[in-house]
Amino acid sequence: MEVKAIHRGARMSAQKTRLVADQIRGLPVERALNVLTFSPKAAAVVVKKVVLSAIANAEHNNGADIDELKIKSIYIDKAGSLKRFTQRAKGRGNRIEKQTCHITVTVGD
Repeated sequence: MEVKAIHRGARMSAQKTRLVADQIRGLPVERALNVLTFSPKAAAVVVKKVVLSAIANAEHNNGADIDELKIKSIYIDKAGSLKRFTQRAKGRGNRIEKQTCHITVTVGD
């Protein structure tokens, strides 16, 4: 039994979020939550919320035992970027791209 949770359009870059995802791939959920709680990275907060959502989905929809769940797969996909402009000298402007990503977490026995 595998249960999924997806967060679409998370406001952080996929490259930085993948660093956090690589740390918890394949771990039991209890250990993964400990790693995410004490991680200094900002992406760890968002990834932790998605993991907690996947755990809640497994418990509510399938009646799964939390102690037996593991992170089966976690992957980060690049999403669209928000285009912004900042003012520069002599009437010019520079483009700023604010990156977003999709976070998908699958938990199972």
